Amino acid sequence: MTDTLTPVLSDNWDHDRAWTLESYERAGGYSALRKAVRRQPAEIVELVKDSGLRGRGGAGFPTGMKWGFVPQDTESPEGGKPKYLVVNADESEPGTCKDIPLMLASPHTLVEGTIISSYAIRANHAFIYVRGEVLHVVRRMQRAVEEAYLAGYLGKNILGSGYDLDVVVHVGAGAYICGEETALLDSLEGRRGQPRLRPPFPAVAGLYACPTVINNVESIASVPCIVDNGPDWFGSMGTEKSKGMTLYSLSGHVTRPGQYEAPLGITLRELLDLAGGVREGRMLKFWTPGGSSTPLLTAEHLDIPLDYEGVAEAGSMLGTKALQIFDDSTCVVRAVLRWTEFYKHESCGKCTPCREGTWWLVQVLERLERGQGSEEDLDTLLDLCDNILGRSFCALGDGATSPITSSIQYFRDEYLAHLEQGGCPFDAEAASLFATAGAMA
Repeated sequence: MTDTLTPVLSDNWDHDRAWTLESYERAGGYSALRKAVRRQPAEIVELVKDSGLRGRGGAGFPTGMKWGFVPQDTESPEGGKPKYLVVNADESEPGTCKDIPLMLASPHTLVEGTIISSYAIRANHAFIYVRGEVLHVVRRMQRAVEEAYLAGYLGKNILGSGYDLDVVVHVGAGAYICGEETALLDSLEGRRGQPRLRPPFPAVAGLYACPTVINNVESIASVPCIVDNGPDWFGSMGTEKSKGMTLYSLSGHVTRPGQYEAPLGITLRELLDLAGGVREGRMLKFWTPGGSSTPLLTAEHLDIPLDYEGVAEAGSMLGTKALQIFDDSTCVVRAVLRWTEFYKHESCGKCTPCREGTWWLVQVLERLERGQGSEEDLDTLLDLCDNILGRSFCALGDGATSPITSSIQYFRDEYLAHLEQGGCPFDAEAASLFATAGAMA
């Protein structure tokens, strides 16, 4: 277990002033960049393809393949346009907390990955799109970019290679929808963040209608270690189809919440062992494998491999690997209602299924949570979800349905208990415990 959990992305997080250029270089930082600029850009693309790196932002699309879609033939209209790299650092999925710690602890890992990735797709401009709420992270990224310019890793003729690159840290306005890549592009261009119709895809017509690669922070931050150590080394970790290491975020009713780096394919049981288990005196009830927009799983899924295929086979999605842990003191109806309220609030309103559907989902769930609905409301919920799923403009609508349909699948009896008792049974239990404690006092 010790060998398989040797940190890579988080290896320098505990170093003295790890966020500075000096500390990063002491740990071997920017050695991958020196190797990369001595090779042809197409070689770097092939290297990343061979590594099997898949996007760490949720979809799991092969990173090298995405890079390969960018037209490089200068004779064609698209190939002759400027290319852009956009790093999606918006991290807004409830329960997800891996990119922000990475940028805070070691921002130069992302900066080096950004430079190498831009070089690979022949982009001379890159943008790191960070949430506006995390001002401390924005400032740290801005300082890291400034240090990289001063050291000659950014700007003109990087390391004497003849390659030029400018990087801009762009501050978003805090909209969940801007985590969707095309809405992020609209926001970057100064418009309201709303998803675009595809095709055309960003690789052909993205930022400013030019070829654009959009990748998650962790995806880009994984590139330097692949260049440094080779695709075979990276492929030696993880599973056959989900290669490499990744960051899992554990939150909720767990003894030691935080970020845990491990090879893809580790199980929740193993991660809980590392995190000290569910809080004392309680048992695991349900959990999300990839944030609140992924279908819930239960204690019976403790041993499924946490890779893209294993989680999909269990009926959910790995997503952002945001493992939210809920013990048996939690009302699943109330938890699902809170998530659905979030999606209703964050809907951009561009399409009817999401704009209207999430509003109605909240109305029905509120009635059920108060114990004022009927059993037919469960069928109404499922019908609403069926009419949203696959019909909304982007994945926000789909994600809003996931916790509802999965919670009814696994916890239908708990929904019915609200109706039978005329309210939340967990409220009654809490009131009883409070009264008992008061009498004993």
